[in-house]
Order: sequence, then structure tokens, then C-alpha cells
Amino acid sequence: MNPHAPQSTQPLALLASLYKNRNLIFDLIKREVIGRYRGSTMGLLWSFFNPVLMLAVYTFMFSVVFKARWVGGSDSKVEFALIMFTGLLMFNLFGEVVNRSPSLILNNANYVKKVIFPLEVLPVVALGSAAFHMLISLLVWLIFFLIFFSVPSIAALQVFLIFIPLMLLTLGIAWLLASLGVYLRDVGQIISVITIVLMYMSPVFYPITAIPEDLRGLMLINPLTYIVEDTRNVMIWGKSLDWLHWGYWTAFSAVVAWLGFAWFQKTRKGFADVL
Repeated sequence: MNPHAPQSTQPLALLASLYKNRNLIFDLIKREVIGRYRGSTMGLLWSFFNPVLMLAVYTFMFSVVFKARWVGGSDSKVEFALIMFTGLLMFNLFGEVVNRSPSLILNNANYVKKVIFPLEVLPVVALGSAAFHMLISLLVWLIFFLIFFSVPSIAALQVFLIFIPLMLLTLGIAWLLASLGVYLRDVGQIISVITIVLMYMSPVFYPITAIPEDLRGLMLINPLTYIVEDTRNVMIWGKSLDWLHWGYWTAFSAVVAWLGFAWFQKTRKGFADVL
């Protein structure tokens, strides 16, 4: 295989690569998850305690210090924390992968020289690792909800459908940034700032209804707005998905994923020369 040969940008080529390298992807995700906690006394238990601590800190800061209350919610501090935590679940996955993406190829430069290594799986591995921690956080949310309230509505299961556009969108951006990070080393610094801004420009800490109507249209351009709001609707309020919006954003995210993959495939032939 020639590393400088043109790489297929077709969606079927992507699916074929993911299927062919599924065992490699799983092993790399497993190694990354375990490696993050290797050497620590509690090991993988940290993946459980970290979201618990985060939930406690946000509860104290927003509901005790700032006396924040959710529009349409009760005065319960736990309810406020769980409402906010649902938005953080989704954004943290996106933010973690996007922030790591510009350095994915740089940190794995040894793989670039290996002509048989499928570089396109590296963003998938980063997403898989982040998804593992998100599922742990989701388990923490469920435990707290069961303790302080009751069994969530059956509508909450629709959150797994919301994962689809979120992961497609995240993957597309990850492929783009992984490539750009090789040629433009400042990308990582820029993205870390943009991610912080995007977190506060998404309805993570507030409902979309808190935004003045004349500015709400700008918020709705952000695809994370739909993802965060619908996650909250199905997990907290027990509402059904807006299937039209879900179909629209899933299609949009699929296009972003394909464009990101196509860009990565077109530019990867120059990685070895730059590194």
C-alpha cells in the first residue's frame, strides 16, 4: 500500500474501514480507557467518581451560591443539578473529542509511517473513549434520578437516538481538526477557546426559552442546541422526540461526518512529509 496514493472518500469506504478494523478500534479504545487510570489506586472507579464530583460541584455553585432556578422546574437543588447535568453529558462528549482532535495525528506520529495503519480510526477511538465515560456519567444521572425522584419515563430511552447525530457531528469535526492540526499547530489553542465559548452559547446552563426571542434564531443555528434541548426533554420532562428535527439534524450531521472524512482522506497523504 502506497501512503501517498489517493484514499477513497466515499461513505462506503468509511463503513468498510470501520468494519474491517473493528477489533483494532475496540482494542485501542480499551487500551486508552484503561491507560487513563493506570497506576492510580482506584483505577476505573475514577470514571464513576469524577461525574459524581462534577455533579456535586455544579449543584453547589449554581443552586446554592448563585441561587439559580430552572424555568419550569421546581426549587429542588437536585432537580436543577440533574437538568443541567443532562446538557453536560452531551456537551462534554463533544468537547472532549473536539479538544483532543488537533493533536491526534501529532501524538501518534509513529502510526503515520506505518503504511498499513488506518489513520482514519484515530478520531473514532477518541470518540469511543469519550462515549465510555459519557455512559458512566449517564449511569450516575440514572442513580441520582432513581434515588431522589422515581423511574424515568420510557421516553428517556430516546436519548440513545440523540447519540446518533451527536456522534456523527463530533466525528466529522474530529476528522477535520485531526488533519488541520498536522499542518497548523495553532489549531489546538484556537479550538480550546472556541469550545469554551460554544459551551456557554449552548443551552447547557439555561433553557433556550431564557434567550430573548430576537436572539433565539442565532442559538438554533448551533446544532448542539437541538441535541442538548432534546436530551433534556426526553430525560427530564418525558417528552417524545421531534422526529422532523431529529431527521434533519441527523442528515446534517451525516453530511458533516462525510465531509470531515473526505477532507481527512484528501489531506492525509501529506502527513508524513510534515511530520
